Amino acid sequence: MITSIKRERGVDEDEEEEVRVKFSRSHCEDRRSRHCPYLDTINRSVLDFDFEKLCSISLSHINCYACLICGKYFQGRGQKSHAYIHSVQVAHHVFLNLHTLKFYCLPDNYEIIDSSLEDITYVLKPTFTKQHISGLDKQGKLYRAYDGTTYLPGIVGLNNIKANDYANVVLQALSNVPPLRNYFLEEESYHGIRRPPGDIMFLLVQRFGELMRKLWNPRNFKAHVSPHEMLQAVVLCSKKTFQITKQGDAVDFLSWFLNALHGALGGTKKKPSIITKAFQGSMRIFSKKLPHPDLPAEEKEALLEKEEYKEEMSECSFLYLTLDLPTAPLYKDEKEQLIIPQVPLFNILTKFNGNTEKEYKTYKENFLKRFQLTKLPPYLIFCIKRFTKNNFFVEKNPTIVNFPITNVDLREYLTEEAQATEKITTYDLVANIVHDGKPTEGSYRIHVLHHGTGKWYELQDLQVIDILPQMITLSEAYIQIWKRQDKETAAKSHTGA
Repeated sequence: MITSIKRERGVDEDEEEEVRVKFSRSHCEDRRSRHCPYLDTINRSVLDFDFEKLCSISLSHINCYACLICGKYFQGRGQKSHAYIHSVQVAHHVFLNLHTLKFYCLPDNYEIIDSSLEDITYVLKPTFTKQHISGLDKQGKLYRAYDGTTYLPGIVGLNNIKANDYANVVLQALSNVPPLRNYFLEEESYHGIRRPPGDIMFLLVQRFGELMRKLWNPRNFKAHVSPHEMLQAVVLCSKKTFQITKQGDAVDFLSWFLNALHGALGGTKKKPSIITKAFQGSMRIFSKKLPHPDLPAEEKEALLEKEEYKEEMSECSFLYLTLDLPTAPLYKDEKEQLIIPQVPLFNILTKFNGNTEKEYKTYKENFLKRFQLTKLPPYLIFCIKRFTKNNFFVEKNPTIVNFPITNVDLREYLTEEAQATEKITTYDLVANIVHDGKPTEGSYRIHVLHHGTGKWYELQDLQVIDILPQMITLSEAYIQIWKRQDKETAAKSHTGA
């Protein structure tokens, strides 16, 4: 009886001792967690979280840590892991788990808790409050990056990895469309969207959101961003239609990207998404089938009486409008140089006045079509058709389009019913994408309006310079985004104030 009681007491004493050891160990760890001696070895100038989060040795995405001394990524933190071995071999001790955002000291393997490291987690995963987002377009404060360069959030260069400037300019243009930007700055906006199992397209949404938050981050370590992860998602989701290593067409990419985002966000023809809310308008198309041009006149007349040759009307939506340029003349002037033709924007907009007819040829049939707008979106995209492809090569039309930067009124291109319902039909330019050089080898740059300062900037890869508005109209514009004026701006422009 007594021995059994002693035994029980012995067990209790052992348990107490175990608890005492655990407590002293956790107390010791807690002290080390808050007083890590290696924090001053962290080198923020080498930290770059823009690239794919995978181990530099095993190439695995699982359980990846960033060494905060050399900037490389390693897997795991157990005794045989690549991060552990790295810490022992080169005496780099501070690591960040790229998924949980927790800091660890290796090889001692304890968690580091220190508020001075918050700037690193913010660069890895920037977050925005509603208050911060609402003030983005109301101020033009310059911020200083860790490397000493100053920058305006949103007006940030994107790295041209090899031949991806065609995608960079589209991403930069879309990041300066406020409703789209505000939606993607808050991860909660799309966090609850459910997609079918195995659907990879939602990766586009996640990566675009991450890129948007990096572009608008006021606490960046450097004044440029690499779109590496975003572009990898583009290559994967487009099944290699768009690549990082091969120059693509910005209009083709824009069209695919907007439709892919719309679908990935759960949008359909009837169900809207932030893409259709910002960019979708509608138009009427009047289409008339034409007899074959080689037929005799009598046969043509007889065919035109048939039902299938009567004009048909249909209504369809659009995310952007394609503007056709007049054929470029090849006359030479006295100095034997090609004359670069010019055309006013309003001349090429007549395509949508409901009267201008244009012939469209297919492999078998010819059609005559007219267009008229029935609904204008908050943000209107123009794609100016510069390239014509035939069986042998691609030709570029160098015609300069003359356009005003502000107060473009589109009322005359609306149907009478739409003119009665659309109160504001005046637009101001917010982004202008330019193609320079030959059709297949050229380069892209973009002009962007910073809403907070009202100043224009030119971005080409990592280069960012301010530019006078007058210079924008001299470029070979390819894609333009126009913003519908609000009531105050429209009232001022109407009164000439």
